[in-house]
Amino acid sequence: MTTAAAVYRGDKQFSIEQVDVPAPGPGQVQIDVAYCGICGTDLHIYLGHMDARVGFERTIGHEMSGVISAVGAGVDGLAPGQHIVVRPLDHCGDCPACNAGHEHICHSLKFIGIDTDGAFQQKWNVPAHTIHVLPDDLDLSHAALIEPLAVAVHDVDRGNVQPGEDVLVIGGGPIGMLVAMAAREAGANVTVSEINENRLAFAQKVGFATMNPKDTDVAKAIHEDTGGKGADVVFEVSGSQPGVDLMTAAAATRGRIVMVAIHATKPQIDMFQFFWRELELIGARVYRPEDYDKAMALLAKGVVDCDAFITDIQGLSDIEAAFKSLTENPNAMKSMIRISQEA
Repeated sequence: MTTAAAVYRGDKQFSIEQVDVPAPGPGQVQIDVAYCGICGTDLHIYLGHMDARVGFERTIGHEMSGVISAVGAGVDGLAPGQHIVVRPLDHCGDCPACNAGHEHICHSLKFIGIDTDGAFQQKWNVPAHTIHVLPDDLDLSHAALIEPLAVAVHDVDRGNVQPGEDVLVIGGGPIGMLVAMAAREAGANVTVSEINENRLAFAQKVGFATMNPKDTDVAKAIHEDTGGKGADVVFEVSGSQPGVDLMTAAAATRGRIVMVAIHATKPQIDMFQFFWRELELIGARVYRPEDYDKAMALLAKGVVDCDAFITDIQGLSDIEAAFKSLTENPNAMKSMIRISQEA
């Protein structure tokens, strides 16, 4: 069997090709992919920043939804016709992290869609343990937001956000906005710091207090707004040095700082503030199965205005133009690719 797939060929190019897709093997599930969002990591791949890891024959993509078309031997509880999403992590099961119950940060973790082929193809075989079954009434285009929402759910859990706490989210891109929504749902008072006026407008539209560091001393304003206390939890989602400077300046005494962004270069961090105010710095990477389940529940509850969040949907044949547009117009919140012609 062959299927249409977008193959990354390097130099900002994708080739739409017919590739062989075998029947699902033991422990595998075959999916008719419906939708797949373009994430920040995908953009890094498109821009050539990850060529050494990805190579030039990879089909990428992992923010997906779809329908099971076949199951391999030994797969129980899953059947053709079920609407699903994939949690794209394949762990080894026998390293110190896995043995400690932290399979999502396995020492030999394979991220499906980066280290192995992903969802920008019409038929896709994945390990059955990565499957989460959706409610049948959840729109598949909306369901493709579950993966990034699970990232946000995990971040908020790592920050141990409590009702009534003051939260600052530094960076109002897609993940930053989902973190803000998840933190608000946890009962926090959330402020978003962002320099892009279009993203500020989006944050305001969905009900968040916002600040622009270009014209506001955000740390000073946060302290003033909280009676001199500062933010109980700060999420650094900007991936920038100014964001790192702000995260320590805005934090309350014994504040918790969650490092969400992947920084291209090592940032300079004001370690003195960690000593002086007993701050905590917390790492957050991907998600656990329970984060996926919670993200599915939050999406079904309407915590995310999916129609507003999805900026545009384009066909698989237009994938290269969609990536090009995102690099030239950073105002989009979520661009999505329709993989199946029937979706």
